[in-house]
Amino acid sequence: MNMTFKSHPLFSPEYYMTEALKEAQKAFDRDEVPVGAIIVCNKTIIARAHNLTETLHDVTAHAEMQAFTAASDYLGGKYLDECTLFVTLEPCVMCAGAAFWAQLGGLIYAAIDEKRGYSLVGDTLLHPKTQIASGVLASESRKLLQDFFKRKRL
Repeated sequence: MNMTFKSHPLFSPEYYMTEALKEAQKAFDRDEVPVGAIIVCNKTIIARAHNLTETLHDVTAHAEMQAFTAASDYLGGKYLDECTLFVTLEPCVMCAGAAFWAQLGGLIYAAIDEKRGYSLVGDTLLHPKTQIASGVLASESRKLLQDFFKRKRL
């Protein structure tokens, strides 16, 4: 499904994905896999997060999971049906499952995760009402990931 946004630059998918990329850079700088996420509700960023699996010694501390928790705290409820998640890498099966339970309204991701992305299993992992779009600033996200793993191999 395609999502539509107002044409004003502050409300464009590129603007919000740039904010998610800033979070991914924070992860990169902490020697975490550089994935960043933000959650938008009513054109306002209500949550910002990045991967913290190494820092927290927690395999579930993905950027999306951190963002879901922060957004739910902000809203005072567990459902995110009026919200859109912008994330720099396609969510894994775990994060897609959490998005399902949160009844996430929209998902926009940058780069496809060809090894662990939820779409390898299918879109049924997401809530049926979740609108999905991909490819926004994908090359920037891929480059950050490639730079990270290249540095790891040195």
